[in-house]
Amino acid sequence: MSKSSDEIVYGLKREYLEKISQQGNRIDGRKFDEIRKFTVTTNFVPRAEGSAEVRLGDTRVLVGVKIEQGEPFPDTPNSGILTTNAELLPMASPTFESGPPNEDSIELARVVDRGIRESKMIDLDKLVIEEGKTVWVVFVDIHVLDYGGNLIDASALGAVAALMSSKVPASKIGQADYPLPVSHVPITVTFAKIGSSLFADPCLEEEEVASARLSVTTDENENIVAMQKGLGGSVTEEEVFSAIDTSIRLGKDIRQRLMGK
Repeated sequence: MSKSSDEIVYGLKREYLEKISQQGNRIDGRKFDEIRKFTVTTNFVPRAEGSAEVRLGDTRVLVGVKIEQGEPFPDTPNSGILTTNAELLPMASPTFESGPPNEDSIELARVVDRGIRESKMIDLDKLVIEEGKTVWVVFVDIHVLDYGGNLIDASALGAVAALMSSKVPASKIGQADYPLPVSHVPITVTFAKIGSSLFADPCLEEEEVASARLSVTTDENENIVAMQKGLGGSVTEEEVFSAIDTSIRLGKDIRQRLMGK
């Protein structure tokens, strides 16, 4: 059976990227452990409790935070609630389709949510209005506007920036609004494996031919708070430790920029 044109193009692109990686190069000229230029603009949506627009290379993501009153979960009556959703808008990429959330958008939301939740970024215990009855529910909504590779890092960065800029609308219950109680600042760094090389912050061309993906989230204390393996390929133990070291180093730089230091 003859190969389709898409398969041929995919194979040629993969061979080319593997070849230049063996020479120590990437398709866009970056070092293996170098991320693309990024900008973060907070308070992008005035009516939201918090928001952030992130541009990471050719990827553009908008994250909005809405905080409303709700009932706590029965097993955590003394804790507020965090819920994260992601939407891949059809205008962002020809490969995105309209309709209910698909596997990609669900995975994106889960990876971002896990980094925030496992790092204990938000002190949910401080979001209780009336114990066992009413708490603040924090909704994080991710909207992908332009897809240029590595949605995970752009979305995670946008979610963290939006949460850091959020205020709890306590004026709705007769109190003064106050900043969302943020205790930690998790940063996620994603790697794509092509051949035997790991590339930090993969661009679209690299992401399309990667055999494996690894996302590592660390906090300001250099703790690994979450890790997610994606795609069908494998990564070695050595590659995992290398990714962790790079994530800690890059995470520190990204965090300092995010916090204006």
